[in-house]
Amino acid sequence: MTDYSKLGKVLTASIEGEVRFDEGSRALYATDASNYRQVPIGVVLPRSAEDVVQTIRLCRDFNAPILSRGAGTSIAGQCCNVAVILDFSKYMNRILEIDLTHQTARVEPGVVLDDLKNAAGRSGLTFGPDPATHSRCTLGGMIGNNSCGIHSVIAGKTVENVEALDILTYDGNRMKVGATGEQRLADEIRAGGRTGQIYAKLHALQRKYADLIRQKYPDIPRRVSGYNLDQLLPENGFHLARALVGSEGTCVTILEATVRLMSDFQHRRLVIMGFSDLETAALQTSQIMEFKPIGLEGVDEYFIRNIHKKGLHREAAARFSEGRTWLFVEFGGETGVEVDDRARSMIDRFKKDVSKPEMHLFRSPEEQYGIWEIRESAFGVTNFVQGEKNTFAGWEDSAVPPEKLGGYLKDLRSLARKYDLDSVFYGHFAEGCIHARISFDLLSRKGIQAYREFINEAADLVLRYGGSLSGEHGDGQTRAHLLPKMFGPELVGAFREFKTIWDPDHRMNPGKIVDPYPVDENIRTYLESQPTLGETVFAYPENQGSFTDALFRCVGIGRCRQKSNGTMCPSYMATLEEKHSTRGRARLLFEMMKGDVIRDGWQSEAVKDSLDLCLSCKACKSECPTQVDMAAYKAEFLSHYYKSKPRPLAALALGRIASWANIASYMPWLANAIINLPVLGPAFKTLAGITHKRPLPQFAHESFMQWHRKQPQVTNAGKKVILWPDTVHNYFYPEILKSAYRVLTKLGYQVLIPAKAFCCGRPLFDYGMAATAKEWLGDIVNGISDFLNQDAPVIVLEPSCASVFKDELMRLYPNDGLAFRMSQQTFLLADFLMRENKQQAFAPLHEKIALHGHCHQTALFGMKADMELLNSLGADSMLLREGCCGLAGSFGFEAKHYDVSVKIGNQRLIPAIQKTGSDTKIVSDGFSCREQISHLSKRETFHLAQILEMALNKRSS
Repeated sequence: MTDYSKLGKVLTASIEGEVRFDEGSRALYATDASNYRQVPIGVVLPRSAEDVVQTIRLCRDFNAPILSRGAGTSIAGQCCNVAVILDFSKYMNRILEIDLTHQTARVEPGVVLDDLKNAAGRSGLTFGPDPATHSRCTLGGMIGNNSCGIHSVIAGKTVENVEALDILTYDGNRMKVGATGEQRLADEIRAGGRTGQIYAKLHALQRKYADLIRQKYPDIPRRVSGYNLDQLLPENGFHLARALVGSEGTCVTILEATVRLMSDFQHRRLVIMGFSDLETAALQTSQIMEFKPIGLEGVDEYFIRNIHKKGLHREAAARFSEGRTWLFVEFGGETGVEVDDRARSMIDRFKKDVSKPEMHLFRSPEEQYGIWEIRESAFGVTNFVQGEKNTFAGWEDSAVPPEKLGGYLKDLRSLARKYDLDSVFYGHFAEGCIHARISFDLLSRKGIQAYREFINEAADLVLRYGGSLSGEHGDGQTRAHLLPKMFGPELVGAFREFKTIWDPDHRMNPGKIVDPYPVDENIRTYLESQPTLGETVFAYPENQGSFTDALFRCVGIGRCRQKSNGTMCPSYMATLEEKHSTRGRARLLFEMMKGDVIRDGWQSEAVKDSLDLCLSCKACKSECPTQVDMAAYKAEFLSHYYKSKPRPLAALALGRIASWANIASYMPWLANAIINLPVLGPAFKTLAGITHKRPLPQFAHESFMQWHRKQPQVTNAGKKVILWPDTVHNYFYPEILKSAYRVLTKLGYQVLIPAKAFCCGRPLFDYGMAATAKEWLGDIVNGISDFLNQDAPVIVLEPSCASVFKDELMRLYPNDGLAFRMSQQTFLLADFLMRENKQQAFAPLHEKIALHGHCHQTALFGMKADMELLNSLGADSMLLREGCCGLAGSFGFEAKHYDVSVKIGNQRLIPAIQKTGSDTKIVSDGFSCREQISHLSKRETFHLAQILEMALNKRSS
């Protein structure tokens, strides 16, 4: 095997971009969203086209293959190979020009689709193709894959939307290619040189195979398989740029692209239609298309069942009755009246149809967004469903003529049953393209052999219907071996000639499309033996108790790489580094368990470095469609890592804050003086690894529990509730606990306070002290067992503490009855009051309120109760949806994390707060959130308990 270490050193000395040939980086890029895994030679993050030119020149000197990579969400294995990977997403991600006159955009390959759509949208334009990964897929990746998406029904595939490309061949020839008229073609051939040679050979190829191309290429909306040799035909303008679209990086490297823009729709409406079964729904598509929708998607009954089982998108999912197949029909136009008319006309037509669909019309953008989120999460929703077989890609996006879709679906489902496979179908019904997640056994040799037999039969089936092996995601390794079935040996020979014209030595993404790797080689899920690194601290009941199985949950969909929606993943949003995405961390942990690239197990510095910026925000637990739980995986890893390494002082200072706070509560004035003294304070912070840039909260002169012991006993006869005195509010902000205590007491509850100051141990998990946290939690459930056995609800004001009782407690004590009671009886304040229907007890509160949800609150509890409670008080309330504050408990107090913490806060949340008026009250239950907001915006923040006390006081005054 070639030693490429010298190449890495030469590249490092020769380019401005980043060069990473270390084991961790190679492990990070070893797979994409497919079933395949190939460890790359190294990774280069170029800063400019000049970097790319120099990189390929040096790789040529070492005979090293090249693989261009976008967001790494390819499903057919295009984005993993034993090659030097060029990742354009971090630096070469600029929109170079938007030409309003010609309605085009010039972009670098790393531009994320949503960034282009947002920039073009300011002028009423958009880029038409929009796959479900639009929040993170790059234009380079879309061009490589010939991506499509929901709106290709009106916009076409990517190939129809590319005007020109600036490209580089492996032998160093740089060209600008596009449509080629006869005169230019003649001129290029006459000019000679490498460019002229390419034009001449392509022209000869076109003349040789033109008739066969016309004969063999299926005339359907979604043919993505094979090279786009049809774009070389005279009737298509001998369009070299479009001929290269969909070539999956096997021919050239794209340095820049000019793409077509189209007018965006100012008004949209969405209708969902529920049918009795998949085939019935498919048969209605031609009638629906008569009303000229801009998108028509379908999902089967199993898809909807999985959504409900996983509890994802609860509010939107409630619109979908189980047991039905659903179509998503979107209308767009210049006026709302026009769009309404088309939508209602279709509804009226189908009210009389024998299929009698269930129908719902959505007019508001927010409602439509929620519904589309369900469809866009499809790839992950169909995986790792409790009680269901795991499913995999493998027969992912076949396409047939739309009018034949019903019959094809029926036969495809029958084929799956023949192999005793469960299947979930969804896709682009208007264009006959079906995505399938099927319960292949890719964990055993026998299962992999059955998989190979199935896809061979499936290929025969789709071709009998006049279809294409791929209608969206390309061939890669998954389908390339089937291309002779679809095109015949002569055209497959033409594909080889086409690649060889551009890449004579076959160094560009070798083994994909042309001369492919066998379909059953490089399967990432197949393990010769089940790896193990000893017993784990946590139980993983949703993964059969296996940490390795838990890591399989990451299927590479890359939703954690989005930059502007949701919360996941805040550290990726700040750094644009794959290793700081949820996916990157999951991949490194998997490679650690596999042990052939990362060999030092729980002591891996590469894994530790990747997890260092994980805020344990738990957003991935709810926003990742496969519910990867990186907070748990991080705590697991650190628990093992620190068994043989000393913990940093920050672990003692911040991880055990409950112990120090308890001591300080006896002399809070002294503790505050130590923190604030000019010399001693900074020295203490430096020693403990705490930042000097952020003020520390001050110990209260009297803790809540000290205050409570002095209060006269309240003898309400009402329902018993436990008010949990968490560490932060007990010792630092007791006035918030007092507000909650007074609110609950005035509402007639008998408020119980534990006799002892317990701590849930939340900070311990961040420093690998899960074993200690387990002891503390055991003490808690035993210490309040009498209350728990009386079914007393536990009301927790700090969401991060409530999440311990809901989540970590059950992972540490999965079979403990008391722990289960604690978990089931834990509530946040708003959730409890809304369950008890107490909203009418408060006086109207005519305040403007901006509500920010703590990450754990959003992930595990949701914000619905808080909003409903505030709205019931008459508040003019808005929910800030701008994601993580960036402080995350102790994370933002650590000196090494301060800058990232501030960057995260300032990216989205703080600008959103600054847009609110000074008369708007900022409300957040999370201590971290309030600290960060106060620090960065200088705005006063409130806990919900304080707002509720204001409302109660108004009623009593």
